[in-house]
Formats: sequence, C-alpha cells, structure tokens
Amino acid sequence: MSRLENNLPLLIERIDEEEEETAYDEAEKVHIVRDEDDDERDLEYGVGCGGAPPFSWRKLWLFTGPGFLMSIAFLDPGNLEGDLQAGAIAGYSLLWLLMWATAMGLLVQLLSARLGVATGRHLAELCREEYPTWAGMVLWVMAELALIGSDIQEVIGSAIAIKILTNGILPLWAGVVITALDCFVFLFLENYGIRKLEAVFAVLIATMAVSFAWMFGQAKPSGSELLVGILVPKLSSRTIQKAVGVVGCIIMPHNVFLHSALVQSREVDKRQKYRVQEAINYYTIESTLALFVSFIINLFVTTVFAKGFYNTDLADSIGLVNAGQYLQDKYGGGVFPILYIWGIGLLAAGQSSTITGTYAGQFIMGGFLNFKMKKWMRAMITRSCAIIPTIIVALWFDSSEATLDVLNEWLNVLQSIQIPFALIPLLCLVSKEQIMGSFKIGPLYQTIAWLVAALVIMINGYLLLEFFSSEVSGIIYTGFVTVFTASYGAFIVYLIARGINFTPWRSKAES
Repeated sequence: MSRLENNLPLLIERIDEEEEETAYDEAEKVHIVRDEDDDERDLEYGVGCGGAPPFSWRKLWLFTGPGFLMSIAFLDPGNLEGDLQAGAIAGYSLLWLLMWATAMGLLVQLLSARLGVATGRHLAELCREEYPTWAGMVLWVMAELALIGSDIQEVIGSAIAIKILTNGILPLWAGVVITALDCFVFLFLENYGIRKLEAVFAVLIATMAVSFAWMFGQAKPSGSELLVGILVPKLSSRTIQKAVGVVGCIIMPHNVFLHSALVQSREVDKRQKYRVQEAINYYTIESTLALFVSFIINLFVTTVFAKGFYNTDLADSIGLVNAGQYLQDKYGGGVFPILYIWGIGLLAAGQSSTITGTYAGQFIMGGFLNFKMKKWMRAMITRSCAIIPTIIVALWFDSSEATLDVLNEWLNVLQSIQIPFALIPLLCLVSKEQIMGSFKIGPLYQTIAWLVAALVIMINGYLLLEFFSSEVSGIIYTGFVTVFTASYGAFIVYLIARGINFTPWRSKAES
C-alpha cells in the first residue's frame, strides 16, 4: 500500500500529461547526463535538497540551445532595420542604450525561463489555467496578432535578401513564397531531434556574426567613438525618437512565450529542488551568453551605418529595402561585394526568425487552446496565418520603398500594443509562491522587474501616442482610437488586479 501511495503522484502526473498539451514529449527531451556524485547527493540530501551541484562544463553544453533560439528575436530584420536607422541618424551615441536595452530584454527572458523550469509549463498554458476563459482567449488573440505582425516583418526581410542575392531577378512576392517553405524545413529538422534543430540555428547565428563582422571590418569605424558611445549616455532632440525605438523593439511578445517552452526541452526532475535550481543556473549562463552575442551583432550593424551615413543627406532615407545598395555605393565592391555580404546576413536573420516564429506559434496555439494536433498541421496553420497576408503585402508594396516603411511602422505599432499582454502575466506568475513555490522571485527582483516592465510599456505607449497623433485624424477615427484606448487600459488594469488573486493550478489539479 505504501508503495502505491509513493507512486500515486507520478501516476497522476502521467495521466495529466496524456490529457493535456505539453511543450515536449518525454522522448523528445535532451537527457542531462548525471555526474558521478549525483547519486550520492540524492541519497544524502533527498527530495528536499535546495542547493545546486557544482558547475560542470559538460552540463552547460547540454543545457545550451534554448537561449540561442530565443536570442534570434533580438536579431530579426525588424531589429536590424532599427539598428541601421539608429546608426545613420544618431551615430554612435545610442550604443549605450542598445546595451542596456539588451540587458532589460535579458531580465525578461530569464523570468520566462525561470517560469518554465520551475512549473514545468510554459506561459501560454499557465495563462489558460490562471485566467478566466474570456480573458485567456483575448490573450491568445493578442499573442497571435503579435506573432503575425512579427512574422510579416521577418518574411519581408528574407524576401528582400533573396531579391538582393538574385540581383532583382526574383520579385518580393517570390521571395515570400520561398521563405514560406522554411516551414517544411523546420518540420524536417524537428524529426531529427531538438539538438539538430539547435545546431542549424547556431549555424545561422554564426552566419550573421561573420557577415556583419566582415562589414564592420570593411567599414573600419572609430574605436574611441564606439567605446564612448557604449560607456557615455547621451541623448538629443534629434535622436530621442530613435532611442525610444531601440528600447521599444527589444521585447518581443511571442519570444516571452517561446522561451518558457524551449527550456522544457531538457530533462529536469521537478521533485529535486536542486535539479530545478541547477537548470535555472545553467539557463541563466546560457541566455546571458546568447544575448551578449546578439548585442555584438547588433553593435556591428549600428556602427557600420554610423560610420558610413551619420550626418549625411541619406541618413533619413535609409531603410531595410535600400540599405544594401547604399552600402554598395559607399564602400564599393571588391572580391566580396558588401551588397551580397549584407544580403547573406539579412537572409540568415530572416530565415532563422521565421522558423522560430513558427515554433512559437505552435506553443502559443497548443498552450492557449489545449488541443493536440499533428505538428505538420499546426505548423501549416501557423505559417498560413502570416504567409497569406505577407504575399498580399508583397504584391501590393513591391514597387514602393516608402509604402513598405509605412507598413513597417504599422506592424511595430501592432507589436507594441501586445507587449503588456505578455509581460504582465509573466511578472504576476513568477511573483506567486502558489505557482512558483520556493523559486518565486524576491521583493528586490520583483521591484526591478516591474520597473523594467513599466519603462518598456511607457516607452511603447509613447511610440503609440506619437504614431496615432500623426496618422489619425477625423472624428470617426479619433472616436475609435479613444474607445480602443479606454478598453485597452481597462484590460491591462484587469490583468494586474487578477494577478493579485491567482488560484494555484496545482491546487486545482489536486482537488
């Protein structure tokens, strides 16, 4: 009888896993090799042990992967366009802000990873369980809209790169169709295991690093100005809008959902507290390294355009569409023309970010709706949601750079609107002992996290205010925006108030 009682929690856990959608099946997870002293530690300290084992390079390698997939959202074509425009308009003066914005993004992503490891569930699943059905559906729709907006930018970026690399032979819409096929590449790679997929993303990140480092070397930016730009905070009336944009585009709503699911790709024994703490520690190291790499790549892009176009007549007209040609005109050809190096880096950024977008879409849909579906079918649905509107956009805007820039502004607004609907649930969840247990964040960490979230939300609110004040006119549009803003603010207040009184999902499962 005692043996049955001891195994009962495991039986309940297995039944729950069979009935509910999970991020990864047990067979898909990466096995974490145990060190020689692990068994002795288990016997000595037992289930309640809280301290993490000594550092192991082998284990760090096994935990490495999810953070680099997460970091791709910091390197998508939308961020690269923000980098090049910040460099062209503000020179080196916003590099300090790029560094601190990346640090703020790291803080948010570490909270997302902590949530996934400590609970064994990802953010979309917890939102479904902790909020009423109507609120969960609103959060799901918002997450899908953010994902679609991001995906359109990423697919358009890939299509622009393909157009560059084919000397304009393939139009924008053809590049969109080719990029859509990455869905099948993703499915093919996923069949070979998560580590193979992570290796492909490592190659794509390395491609970006080499491409933009080569451009950095060819541009030969000033080392002293670069160092001053990183260490000395500086803002002016001309650069304030770009500064707001640098911070505003760092937090990607779908990426917050994604990271909390990716960390579950490793075997972690939730019954052993020190195992959970160990996983959190390794993911912290790995995510920090990944975002340091992304910061260096973003720095390369910003400084190349700062060196070439700051204080020139072209600075205000540079965008993702014409950046390659401007680089070619400025730095010339050579053995490896900089236009094609830029195209290769942009293609790697676009392809990697669209595949991670497909990945995020699967977790968001499965988590909020809680239904099992074959991976190829879910990937096709997720892909179609973005590809169909993107093809329409490509056909409509193919011949006009100005209209593509306007579209990009609207897509940035779409994603800015969604940010509170990922950040607020995340912060409420990781602050609750009923949900996180002993791994909830402490008062100081909570204060810092809420200040960062408030700063990001206010900055994006400023962007929205600036955008709508310049784009919206007339009584009807003004009335619509007023009603929307009131509803939007009321829902944010509701999310915060609801977060104070969460019903722990563990208690619901046991009742």
